[in-house]
Formats: sequence, C-alpha cells, structure tokens
Amino acid sequence: MHAEALQSHGCEVMLITAALHPESDSPRDYEVELLGRPIPHRDWLPFIAALRQAKRFNPDVVVTEFLRDPRWRLFGRLAPRARMLHDAQPHDVTQRLPWWNRLFFERWDARADATIVFSDFVQRQLSRGSQAPESIFLCPLTSDLDQARVPEFVPANERRDFLLVGRQYPYKNHKVVFAAWEAHVSGSAWQGDQLVLLGDGDVVPPLPPETRWERGAYTYRQMAGQLAAAKGSIVHSRAASQSGVQVLSLQLGVPTLVSDAGALPQYQPDGLSVTGIDDVGGLLSAIDALADSREVAIQSRLALNHYNKYYSASVVGAKLSDILGQIAATDSVDSCTSERY
Repeated sequence: MHAEALQSHGCEVMLITAALHPESDSPRDYEVELLGRPIPHRDWLPFIAALRQAKRFNPDVVVTEFLRDPRWRLFGRLAPRARMLHDAQPHDVTQRLPWWNRLFFERWDARADATIVFSDFVQRQLSRGSQAPESIFLCPLTSDLDQARVPEFVPANERRDFLLVGRQYPYKNHKVVFAAWEAHVSGSAWQGDQLVLLGDGDVVPPLPPETRWERGAYTYRQMAGQLAAAKGSIVHSRAASQSGVQVLSLQLGVPTLVSDAGALPQYQPDGLSVTGIDDVGGLLSAIDALADSREVAIQSRLALNHYNKYYSASVVGAKLSDILGQIAATDSVDSCTSERY
C-alpha cells in the first residue's frame, strides 16, 4: 500500500519484503521477495542478489519495518534510514518480541536516522525518551486493504452483528466487552445480533450469550464482506498505539466503538463512541445505540467520510512522500520530484 501510494506521488520505489503477511500475493514489478526469516543455511544467494540490486537502485532513503532476518540490516547502510514504528512498547506480554529479535534489532533500530510513527500517542512516548523530537515524523495510518478490493457499501437496514476482530489476547479487553455485550443482550435494545470474534488467540472469560468465536487465521478477502455488513466494530482495547482494525473498519464504512486508550480517540470520527477502558455502562450505551439501523446509517457515513478525508492511501502517500523528502534533504540529498526509496 505504501509503495504504490508513493509511486502515485512521483517517487521511485524498490520494495524488499517476504511473503509472511496474510495478504501476500505474487511479487509486483518493483518488489523483491526473500525468505525474511533467520535460517542461516538458506536464502544467501537471493539475499546477495537483492543487495546488489538495491545498491544499483541507489536509494535516497531506506525505510525499514518489522525486520526478522539480521542479514537485512545491510540494506540500512545504503542511505539514511527511516524506521516505521507502530508501537513504542508492547500492548501486553503476548506482543513482546522473541529474545533473538530484540538482540539483533532493538538497539540497531533505535539508531535510525529518523523514525516515522502513526499517532500522536507514540510520538509523545518517544519524545519523552532519548530520541530527538526533530527526528520523529508523524504520518496517518492507512488500511492494509487495497481499495480495489473494498466491497460495496452495505445499507444500514441490511447490517447485522458486532465484530471484535484481530488477535484475541488480553489487550482486547474481553472482560469489559463481554460484560457490556451480556447487558445489551438482556436489555430492551437488543435486535437479535451476535457478537462475533474473528481471529486466533486466548480468551479467558467464558463467552457471553449470543456470541461466537470464529477461530483461526483469516485474510481480508475472507472477512472484508463480513465486517462491511456489521453494525459496529468493537476496538475497546486496554492498550493501543493506534489500530489497523479501526482504520479498516472506517474504510468499510463500519462504525467503530473504541476505548480512550492510546491513539484510538485520535483516529475516531466526531460522533462515534469513545468510552473509558473499564466503562461497561458507556460501552453498553454505545452498543445499544447502534442496534438501531437509523443510528447505523448516520455513523456509517461518518466513518466512511472520515477515512476518505484523513486515512486513504492517497492522503497517506502524499504525507509519506513529504516526510521521506525531508529525511533525504537533511542528508544533503537533492529533494526532487523523483526520489528513490
């Protein structure tokens, strides 16, 4: 998404990546695909070929994100390096990276020439540390779902259910969400909807009434239609830097119900629910309101318009192109209309 958004704004891009994302497909013409995993006896010849190709490409800036293979650090020597950082710290113990990953990448990553973050929340956290504020750049987060694959907007009167999407781990705040949902089902506002959990993980509290858990990995191709037809997307996390699920839901025109953790309120459109992390009553009221299709009609349009205005790939591409141009310029590289990343 970032590569093609940058290309649409006149940048030349070479992408070196691995097919480890659920949405991975065949490599594009600007893309080199490696194994991406630290298996010492494998991938050396493709890696050396990619490194030579990257040197010929002669980038103005190297952007790194989610590296697993220590060999890939060599790409960071080719130009000023900008790291993309989504979280200043793990949401909970389940998000803590393995020891070997921290050993090879934690200090190295922190020595990047610049850091690109996706929320005011992470920017403030980094600014309180040792990193110079002028080396931190803020960019909006766009959705991982290609706009060409977005399903048709679903009318409010055809929508059912509330979805809780993603890795089902403690930071998802199941106890509070389940308490609010159980109260909703037993109240007068319930319209026969279910709470649907999508994704792998570990859910400790027992599932409340009218709840089902669709376990296992999923792709956007499989679940985008299901989410687009939901009345609401619950992102009531205990900890969050920002949320890809929140942005994806807005892209599909699905109202989001978020907690006040991290940057969730920053991404939330005016008129959509923001309640305290432990506020069962507030979340219940928000769910009750969206049980009514008339409220869904209002909030779904707010969600879609907000995404198109602030978080679409085109908007993010323009901002990211500007940021990378600034980083290149600080290293006495010409900031021109055809920079190479």
